[in-house]
Amino acid sequence: MKIFCIGRNYSAHIEELKNERPDRPLIFMKPATALLREEKPFYIPEFSQNVHYECELVIRIGKHGKAIEPQFVDRYIDGYSLGIDFTARDVQDQLKSKGHPWEIAKAFDYSACIGTILPVTEPKDWSQVQFQLLKNGDTVQEGDSAQMIFSVKEMIVYLSQFFTLQKGDLIFTGSPAGVAQVHPGDVLEGILEGQKVLHCPIK
Repeated sequence: MKIFCIGRNYSAHIEELKNERPDRPLIFMKPATALLREEKPFYIPEFSQNVHYECELVIRIGKHGKAIEPQFVDRYIDGYSLGIDFTARDVQDQLKSKGHPWEIAKAFDYSACIGTILPVTEPKDWSQVQFQLLKNGDTVQEGDSAQMIFSVKEMIVYLSQFFTLQKGDLIFTGSPAGVAQVHPGDVLEGILEGQKVLHCPIK
């Protein structure tokens, strides 16, 4: 199982972090050890003093595929949910300033929280998926797939040019604006199309 992440896929999030807008999907990966299953707490790692939440629509791949053509993308999706890309922002900033890769800041153990997977049994309009992240009951992020720079279909087509997509692979599709630091005692909840699918207490 592979965890693909698409960076800088919402313009407002690019602006809040003062990053450059990509001209093609910006891809990084997390290992399987980064996965944090639903309802499990997230423990802030000792090596960071500034871990941020980034709530994202997550797509699950349902069968093997390579060089997938746009008209066949729906055949390869069997589920979707919300995830949190936990990011050690202070570590990431240090690594980026030196031009170094920043996997340590993004791919550490349990940095990919995933909610309940909702099944997809027929083609779905991925251009109008709304979601929210609540922190301690207050909405802190609101996402709409219509605002993505690269659509779900474009991401899958692009990824499959370079990687064989396999059953169970997850694609984190990028975070909208509103990311911020988490603290012990916080509770994060994800609402996907009106349904609560994610609950993650912070320790």
